[in-house]
Amino acid sequence: METLTLTLSPRELTRKKVKQLRREGIVPVHVYGHGVESLALQVEAGALLRVLSISGRNVPITVDIDGRDGESICFVREAQRHPVTEELLHVDFLRVDVTRRVRAEVPIILDGLPPAVENLGGILLQPFATLEVEALPMDMPAAFHVDVAVLEDFAMSIRIGDIAVASNVTIIRDPEEMVARVVPPRIEEEEVEEEDEELLEGEVPEGEEAEESAEEAG
Repeated sequence: METLTLTLSPRELTRKKVKQLRREGIVPVHVYGHGVESLALQVEAGALLRVLSISGRNVPITVDIDGRDGESICFVREAQRHPVTEELLHVDFLRVDVTRRVRAEVPIILDGLPPAVENLGGILLQPFATLEVEALPMDMPAAFHVDVAVLEDFAMSIRIGDIAVASNVTIIRDPEEMVARVVPPRIEEEEVEEEDEELLEGEVPEGEEAEESAEEAG
């Protein structure tokens, strides 16, 4: 796993004044958690965005703070963005103890093309995109890569228990839950619906049937 580092600086501007920082390409941040009081800090937006593009919320970041000795291992706990422009407004970092296990959501990445999709026209389903994982901070997986090329037909599936994980990593979820499978296309269902519609269109309204029967009887 790639080691991510970020250098933060003390911040003097707070509340509404932080708009000035953002205009200068600086993002206000907070660091809080194990062994540290809540710190109001700031960082250059470009450097922060580069780290966030890799880290997500489950990859540890080595944080240096100007004017303080030592490094902190942190996870991103919240990243606020503007609802319209998507501009990064604020980030909270949680400092952790590297000797204690933590929990985080690890993304699931499906690799390959299932033969049941390519050859049978099926639809690949992925019920959930992340798995909650418990591990030491420096052992936290960046992602789970799942090879779906093994799904040759509609009867096959991949379950959580099929994912290979290190002995020091625990997935907090039922190992029997499905991670991926391929289901048949909906062509047959659509054909049945079309046949039903044709039958309905061919039916004669009850009123007309009664009139025809009366005419025949007369």
